[in-house]
Amino acid sequence: MKSLTILVAYLSLPWLSLATQADALIIVADHGGTSALPYYEALNLQPRAEVSASPIEIPRPPAKPFNEADMLPVRSMQLSPGDVARRLIEAPGMPPFFLVGDDNRSRAWLRQRALRIHELNAVGLVVNVKSAEALAALRALVPGLLLSPVAGDDFAERLGLRHYPVLITATGVEQ
Repeated sequence: MKSLTILVAYLSLPWLSLATQADALIIVADHGGTSALPYYEALNLQPRAEVSASPIEIPRPPAKPFNEADMLPVRSMQLSPGDVARRLIEAPGMPPFFLVGDDNRSRAWLRQRALRIHELNAVGLVVNVKSAEALAALRALVPGLLLSPVAGDDFAERLGLRHYPVLITATGVEQ
């Protein structure tokens, strides 16, 4: 049996009626073959009167909007404070970001690197933090920079990281 391949270009013109748009179908290629209709007919997919469709329940929106405190605490199981070896990477177009946690090492790193991360306009991801108060204290160390609580295990795997604080740019990973 030959395989049937039909490529169809559909011109979507929103101001035309559906009937007119149906006339706009253009067959680009028809390589022949056998109709698949007998296979579909064998499935007997006609609606059956004795089977009633169960209603689809639409989930209710939450009673109150979510806020950042609802995401806390954040715990990244694969990341902990520690030394990170500097290395080169090739990630053209990737905006700079950094990973920190709510610990003494990260706070000292933020104080030391504040000017550099401001110059880069890097985004901060707080990968280990327990409370909104702890997150606010970290933000107070680098006013004007975005710090967001995010589980960092995916970053850890993709970038081969085990420790933070760390700055990641399009060209390198550095502490």
